[in-house]
Amino acid sequence: MYLEKIDSPQDLKKIDIEKLPQVAEEIRQRIIGVVSLLGGHLASSLGAVELTLALHYCLDLPKDKIIWDVGHQCYAHKILTGRNKQFSSLRQYQGLSGFPNPAESSYDVFTTGHSGTAVSLALGLAVSNPQDNIVAVIGDGSLSNGLCFEGLNNAGQQKCNLLVILNTNELSIAPNAGALSNYINKIISLPIYNRFRSAVENLLETRIPRGQRILKMMDKFEEATKSLFVPGIFFEELGFRYFGPFDGHNLSLLLDTFENIKNLRHKVG
Repeated sequence: MYLEKIDSPQDLKKIDIEKLPQVAEEIRQRIIGVVSLLGGHLASSLGAVELTLALHYCLDLPKDKIIWDVGHQCYAHKILTGRNKQFSSLRQYQGLSGFPNPAESSYDVFTTGHSGTAVSLALGLAVSNPQDNIVAVIGDGSLSNGLCFEGLNNAGQQKCNLLVILNTNELSIAPNAGALSNYINKIISLPIYNRFRSAVENLLETRIPRGQRILKMMDKFEEATKSLFVPGIFFEELGFRYFGPFDGHNLSLLLDTFENIKNLRHKVG
């Protein structure tokens, strides 16, 4: 049992990556065992297990921050942040809250029990803590909330160090584009690609006459290429750099992706 040895994300990082699928299975069994007796948000938390593991494995929590939209996806987060032994008191009198709660843990930044607030909250943290990795995890249902769109609109223009993860449940605004999309975006998220892009941008802006015109052409070419395979051009137009869609249960893919993009400045999800 790996879960009994995990009281923090630091403990999680001591476990070999190859063993993380077993950790995911233990988390699922823990959630099912408690929720079957006490009730709660079962499907939403089960659907975010690998995502939660990858974020906790790659980020430097609690220095970095995760804001869970609505908050009903947070059961795995609670289990991995020192509350596994208390998890059997979920939603009980004087027990654990069913949502993130700063009174319970320093890993819970806000009490997020309402849909649509995560992006705005995360944006405020990203502006005030530019060196930290700030992550907002939203569900596709949040996209019907005007407050979420307001946050996305402001975040896209701020160019701050913010990662927004859209965790869909097959009710999203666009269908998954499949393996080709994963391949294209894996290339785009690689550090070598982004270093090359930055070097080319610097060269065009400072050394080559009319470089700005070439740079605009390069941006349009990348945008056109991505729009062929990726249903994310909407977010690009809002000012976000879009990566995805990815299989949210493919743990190795999520780990690689977060490691590749977490150190990008002005990243978006």
